[in-house]
Amino acid sequence: MIRHTVCFKLANPTEESIEETCAILRSMEGRVPTAKRIFVGADFLHSPRSYDIILQVDLESREDLDTYQNDPYHVDVVKAHIGRVAASVIALDCEL
Repeated sequence: MIRHTVCFKLANPTEESIEETCAILRSMEGRVPTAKRIFVGADFLHSPRSYDIILQVDLESREDLDTYQNDPYHVDVVKAHIGRVAASVIALDCEL
């Protein structure tokens, strides 16, 4: 099992933009077949070192992670949105 974790710092972290981005990330559920579990959370602390949003996606294998990364919905909808709103993105992929 693979866990793909991504943290997003938005360029304009208003409540509206955070909610919209969380909704778009959650919209992958049922649309991206290799994603077995999706968790999306918003930061409430807002410290200088905090990121605004976390995404965790569980996948069966490294091959499924590659498929996920190239999934049309993930690329055309999710990554396109993130490209417009994110100031910084960090990611970590690990085996569970």
